[in-house]
Amino acid sequence: MDALSAPLATSPRTVPVARAFAWFETAMRMFKVAPLVWCALGAITLASELALELVPGVGAAAAKVLVPVVECGMLLGAAAVDRGARLEVRFAVAAFGARPAALAAIVVSALVVTAVETIVAYALTGENLLATPNGEQMTVPALLGVVGAGTLASLPVAFVPFAVLLDGTSFARAFAGSFRGFALNVAPLVLFGALSLVLTAIGLLAFYVGLVAVFPLLTAATYAAWKDIYAPAGTTLEA
Repeated sequence: MDALSAPLATSPRTVPVARAFAWFETAMRMFKVAPLVWCALGAITLASELALELVPGVGAAAAKVLVPVVECGMLLGAAAVDRGARLEVRFAVAAFGARPAALAAIVVSALVVTAVETIVAYALTGENLLATPNGEQMTVPALLGVVGAGTLASLPVAFVPFAVLLDGTSFARAFAGSFRGFALNVAPLVLFGALSLVLTAIGLLAFYVGLVAVFPLLTAATYAAWKDIYAPAGTTLEA
């Protein structure tokens, strides 16, 4: 059966606003299972972005393509912990084995967020983040504004990587399903985004070191939100 005509196992449903807090509670429980490995995955994600951005010329562009795939290692880790499997550092590169359409969906969803952040950064500071990814001229308020805009922009596409990696959904259906899940749950997801922004701000203000723990927590919380809203039938990587 064609992927576009097949019935989705992940039809979104509406959940109460307060479920946003439950998603973070679930994330904390998952984090406590293997905090050191979670932090290792977060550190690999952060280090890969910083390292790529140091490469002259193509580094910033490469980071926008490769880092979202590395970040999916935490997504796959959340799925592993959820089914009682062992969390391992090797998940950091596991998503690179996904099918091309899945990788394309992951990258495109990340580029949507990058585009919004770039536009907002230029509007606030006149700085082009694609040319100067480290944002040397950016003040803390402007940085928080950019991160906030990116957080809001990420909500409609937040479930795209989960759909393509864990539910085997096609490129088009992944975006359509994520948009629909957001449309049915604007209030809880905006609250989720606000809580995520607070955690991200704490990580940034702690000289980025805090992001090593914040990244896994946000990914695990998003995984909990995906399961709550979509109630997926399976959680296996579609290679």
